[in-house]
Amino acid sequence: MPQAHRRRRITALAALAVLGLFAASACGKDGDSDAPSSNTVNGLSYDLSPAQSGRVHAAKVDALAAQLPAAVRDRGTLVVTGSVGATPPLRFYATDDRTPIGSDADISYLLADLLGLKVETRIGDWAQNFVKVDSGEADVFVSNVTVTEERKEKYDFATYRLDNIALEVPKDATWTYQDRKSLAGKTIGVGTATNQEQLLVKWNEDNIAAGLPKIDLAYYEKTSDYYLALSSGRLDGYLGPNPSAQYHAASAGQTKVVTTLSGAGDALQAEIGVLTKKDNGLAGPLRAAIQYAIDNGLYKQVLDRWGLGGEAVPQSRINPPGLPKKKG
Repeated sequence: MPQAHRRRRITALAALAVLGLFAASACGKDGDSDAPSSNTVNGLSYDLSPAQSGRVHAAKVDALAAQLPAAVRDRGTLVVTGSVGATPPLRFYATDDRTPIGSDADISYLLADLLGLKVETRIGDWAQNFVKVDSGEADVFVSNVTVTEERKEKYDFATYRLDNIALEVPKDATWTYQDRKSLAGKTIGVGTATNQEQLLVKWNEDNIAAGLPKIDLAYYEKTSDYYLALSSGRLDGYLGPNPSAQYHAASAGQTKVVTTLSGAGDALQAEIGVLTKKDNGLAGPLRAAIQYAIDNGLYKQVLDRWGLGGEAVPQSRINPPGLPKKKG
C-alpha cells in the first residue's frame, strides 16, 4: 500500500472512530478495510459500503433528457464535484476510503438516471469545487450548497432540500441556547466560507455592538477535528449542517444538539441546491428532474434512506431567495 494511501486510510479510520461507527450492529468487511459496512443510528440502518446496493435508481425519462444542452446530452455524462467529509449522511467516504456515498451522492445518481446520463465524480475542497464549475471541469456542484444571493450572481441553483443547521455541544454542557447572545464569550467551531460562518460573524458583530463579549470563532481543517475538539472540551460548540450533527450526536454519544435553525438564520428558510454555472442551460432540466423525482416518490425514497425526510422540499425551485449578501 503506498504511503500516501496508508496515511489517508488511517485518517479515515480515525474519523470513523470519532463518529462511533465501530459500535455498528453489522460488521462485514469491504476490500481491505476493517471498518464496519453498516451502522444503525436512531433505528435506521445506514449502508457504509462502496457497493451501495440499496441506492435508488430510475429509468431515463426522454422528456427530461430532451431538455439538456446538446453538448451534455451527446457526451452522456454528468460531471459532479463535491466535498467529501467524514460525517454521514451527506457526502462521505465508504468503507473502502475511495468511494463517495451519502444522500448528496444518491441525489446525483438519481438525477443522472432520469436524464439518461452516467455520473463522473470529482472531489475537491470547498473552494476548489466552485473553481471546477467555473472552469467547466464539472457540470454541477452537489455537496450541501446553500443558495445565497451572492452565489446567484455567478451560479444557478435547482433546489432539492431544506437547509437547516444545528448547534452541537459536549454532552455534559450545562449552558443552553436562547439566541445569539447565548454564544457571547464562547468558543464556537465553524467551517470557513460557509453560511454558518456568515451567520456567526453577523451575530458576533451584533453582540459586540450590544456590549457583550465576542464569540471566539474556531477553524479546523476537517470536520473530524471539530468533533475531537468538542469531545476534549476545546470547543463550547460547533455550528454545522443539521443532518451531520444529528447523526454524529446519536452515533458517537459524546455530544448533543441544543438547537436547530434555518441556514439563513431568522431571515428566511434557506434551501440547498444543485449548483451549476449561470445560464449554461442545465438549471432547467435539473429542476425538472428533481420535481419529477418528488412527484413520483423517488425523492422521498432517497431522503428516507438517509434519515432526511424532515428536510424535504415540496417543490424544486430555480434560484429562490437566498442567504442575504454580506454587508460591506
